[in-house]
Amino acid sequence: MSVFSFFSKDKKENLDKGLSKTKENVFDKIARAVAGKSKVDDAVLDNLEEVLVTSDVGVETTLKVIERIEERIARDKYLDTNELTNILREEIASMLQNNNVEELEDFEIPANVTKPYVMMVVGVNGVGKTTTIGKLAYHFKKKGKKVYLGAADTFRAAAVEQLDIWSERVGVPIVKQKMGSDPASVAYDTLSSAVSHDADVVIIDTAGRLHNKVNLMNELTKIKNVMKKIVPDAPHEVLLILDGSTGQNAYNQAKEFSKATEITALAITKLDGTAKGGVVIGISDQLQIPVKYIGIGEGMEDLQIFRKREFVNSLFGNE
Repeated sequence: MSVFSFFSKDKKENLDKGLSKTKENVFDKIARAVAGKSKVDDAVLDNLEEVLVTSDVGVETTLKVIERIEERIARDKYLDTNELTNILREEIASMLQNNNVEELEDFEIPANVTKPYVMMVVGVNGVGKTTTIGKLAYHFKKKGKKVYLGAADTFRAAAVEQLDIWSERVGVPIVKQKMGSDPASVAYDTLSSAVSHDADVVIIDTAGRLHNKVNLMNELTKIKNVMKKIVPDAPHEVLLILDGSTGQNAYNQAKEFSKATEITALAITKLDGTAKGGVVIGISDQLQIPVKYIGIGEGMEDLQIFRKREFVNSLFGNE
C-alpha cells in the first residue's frame, strides 16, 4: 500500500490549513526574491538566504541549502528561477530525518516491540506537552489499543491535574501520586499496573525543567532505570515536545534537552498559529532527530503523524 494512501484528503486539507501561515510567509518572500530574474544569480541566493533565515529554518541549515544550490549551478552552469522551488523541495526533504513511521498506518506500534510500548515524554512547561499526551492517548485508543498514562511530573500540581482531565476526557486510566512524590516511583507504579492489565501503550509525563540540566539528567536517568525493572527495553521512545511558534527558542530547547537525555523523536506543536514552521527543518537537520508528530490545531484530529513529503508539498505546492 502506498504511503500516500494513508494520508486522507481531510488530513491533507488540515495540514495545508495548519501550515498556511508558514507557507504564505515563505512563498511571498521567495516570490519577491526572484522577481524580475530569469536565472538564479548571487543576488537571488542572497535574498533566498535571508528568506530561509527569517523563516526560522536556522543559519546552519540555510547555509547548507544555499551551498547545495550553488553546487547545482556550478554543475549545470545555468539555473532557471522556475526550477528553484523544485530544488528547494528536494533539498529540504533530504534534510528532514526519516522517522520510521512514514510507511505505517497512523499511530501504529512498531511490530517488533513487546508490549507495552513505553513512551517517555519530555519538554518545558507551556509547549503543549500535556495536551499532546492526551491526543496521543486518544489516537492510540481509537486504534483499539489499551493505554495507560503516568503523571510523573510531580513538581507542578497543575501538570497532574491537567493529565487527570485528559485521562477522563479520553477514557484511559492514569496512575498518579501526591505532589512532590518521586517521579521514578510514579513511573514504576504506572508500568507495574500497565503490565498487570495487559496494556498496549504507556505514556509517561515528566517534569519540564531546564534550569538545572544535571538534576534533569539525573531524574530522567532514574526514571529510565526504574522502568527497565518492569519492562527491560523501556522506554521505547523518548519524545520531546516543542512549541513551533517560538521559532529558534524551540531549537535551543531541543539542543539543551538532547544534552540531558537521549531524544529519539520530536513532536512540534502550535504550527497552525505561526509563520515559523521552518523551524521543523532546522531542528531535524541540525540535531539529526526525526520529527514524528506535528500539532496543527486544537482538535483531537489535529495531531498528525509527520510525513516529510506531505509537509514539503504543503509548503511548496504539490509536485
